[in-house]
Amino acid sequence: MAVSGVVWAVLLVARVLFGGVIAFTGIHHFQGTEEMVGYAQYKGLPAPKAGVLGSGVLLIGGGLSIILGVFPAVGSFAVAIFLLVSALIFHDFWAVSDEEQADEMNHFVKNVALAGGALAFGVLSVTVWEPIAAVVQF
Repeated sequence: MAVSGVVWAVLLVARVLFGGVIAFTGIHHFQGTEEMVGYAQYKGLPAPKAGVLGSGVLLIGGGLSIILGVFPAVGSFAVAIFLLVSALIFHDFWAVSDEEQADEMNHFVKNVALAGGALAFGVLSVTVWEPIAAVVQF
């Protein structure tokens, strides 16, 4: 069941907003690589540079797949898995000093909430939406 009219427009705006934030986050993995590699090393990630760059590619690809509707379920579920894993590994607020706890808890909760949104988009993508190119004539 495809949606149309106002519902389609609102879903498209939501896809652009959500996917855009996810893709922008991935771009930051390339713009702030050294800083992120240092943090990944601090958290004990093996092959931190490969992890930072690989996750940047995943986030950019996942965000674009949500926006464009190209394999959106794959992109959405990959983003959700990444966000949940990174919340547990990198934002372990329960295992840091009191000074770091509030900041890490904010990042943890943000990642979990965004993962919930990605899961919702993944479910919607297999039920109600079409790729942008199928609806908009360029």
